[in-house]
Amino acid sequence: MLIAVIVFVYFALTVPEFVSHGSFVNIAEYMGPYVIIGIGLVLVMVCGEIDLSVGFVWTLSPFIMHFFIDSGFPTLLAIVVSVLVCSLIGLLNGVVTTIFGVPSLITTLAVGYVVFGYTLTISHAQQINLPAQSVGVGRWFGAEAWSEIIWASVLVLLFHVLLRRTRWGLYTVSVGGNLLGAREAGIKVNGIKIGNFMMCSSLGALAGILEAFKNDIIDPSAGQLAVVLTGIAGAVIGGTAMLGGVGTMIGMWFGMLVLGELQDGFNLKGISAYTYLIIEGAAIIVFMIINTYLSKLRGSGRLVGTSSSRSTPRRKAARAID
Repeated sequence: MLIAVIVFVYFALTVPEFVSHGSFVNIAEYMGPYVIIGIGLVLVMVCGEIDLSVGFVWTLSPFIMHFFIDSGFPTLLAIVVSVLVCSLIGLLNGVVTTIFGVPSLITTLAVGYVVFGYTLTISHAQQINLPAQSVGVGRWFGAEAWSEIIWASVLVLLFHVLLRRTRWGLYTVSVGGNLLGAREAGIKVNGIKIGNFMMCSSLGALAGILEAFKNDIIDPSAGQLAVVLTGIAGAVIGGTAMLGGVGTMIGMWFGMLVLGELQDGFNLKGISAYTYLIIEGAAIIVFMIINTYLSKLRGSGRLVGTSSSRSTPRRKAARAID
């Protein structure tokens, strides 16, 4: 949060237009879909995995929604069914990673390209318009300026509770922090990872649908790896460790806020978008180094309130829930 405040003050002092309604809308519209995809990435990263396919799920989901609407489904039902269908991609990622032992980096990259190829095949690599009957509903799903960030913020709060106050979330942290210990404590490690992969794909699907409504077009070139990298950047800036065991939804929200402020501030200053990409990549490296260093300090007990001795994951969960 401190970084977000510093960046805000800097641009507010150097670019007067930064503190305006239009600028705030731009930041909110930028943040919305990335926060949603970031929620899923935090879940997967906390349990020690990564999902590169979620950006391609983002691309596919609006086409699936369009298919169901054309088949006679009401728009709201089509959205729900599309999200559920896309969760099966996460199921595939989870099964291949946990049951067959393929590293999630390789699994999700390969599955992502399969999904992208399928999307290009069914769409003939052509944009299509949203179904006319979906226009009325669309204003609540991305068409209005603030709708995406409202969806994103509500979901962040819900998943913050899931990660911090439920047995599922506590087991997710335990799996990422001490995989062997989690297994010995009786936690169903494979089930936790598969479930988080499924939620990640579902959230990617929702983000893609919201973006389609915002842009009023279904575009086969949307999403892909670019949105995944931005999601990872926001999560890492917000304090999520890619090595697992550490992550926060609120921190990810502020991480995305930092990226949104940089993107809007650079645009108002007339700085090239290429420079923004350099900053984004550098941020991932710098904050990964910081997170790794802090993890080592926690492990050695040198941070205040930490100890080098660790209790079992099941005991941690029991204490937190009690």
